[in-house]
Amino acid sequence: MKLNLQKTLATKIARVGKKRIKINPAASEDVKAAITKADVGSLIAEGKIEILNKRGVSRVRAKKLHAQQKKGRRKGHGSRKGAHKARTPKKRTWINKIRLQRKTLRELKDTAQIEPTTYRRLYSLAKGGFFRSKKHLLLYAEKNKMIKKIQTPKPTVKVVEAKK
Repeated sequence: MKLNLQKTLATKIARVGKKRIKINPAASEDVKAAITKADVGSLIAEGKIEILNKRGVSRVRAKKLHAQQKKGRRKGHGSRKGAHKARTPKKRTWINKIRLQRKTLRELKDTAQIEPTTYRRLYSLAKGGFFRSKKHLLLYAEKNKMIKKIQTPKPTVKVVEAKK
């Protein structure tokens, strides 16, 4: 049964496209009888002709992708835009590196593993960018015999004989 006229009238009333007009199959006889805008308008009000919601863009795929990225996936060479230093700026790298080195030096000084003069010398070297990493700093200090090994007292173990 063709209801093109009724669909066209409904699109004009509702100001939507033909795709969004749905005619209830049970009420097709009533819809076929409607030939004026007023008739079609009353059928829309009764719910015999339904106007569907506008279709949007689904966010399901986008949400799935975002969840993967939060887990640290999808970061391979093919997904990268921009140079390595654009993705993590030189300054941020420097800040992270120098903070770690200074924290390490402070810990060594606080535990009296290095002298204050040695601390100052190593601090200056770190500030000048001499050390590549924390490990490099510690290797340099050990190689040049700047770190004192602290003797930790060995725990005494009592041997208790089992009673019979």
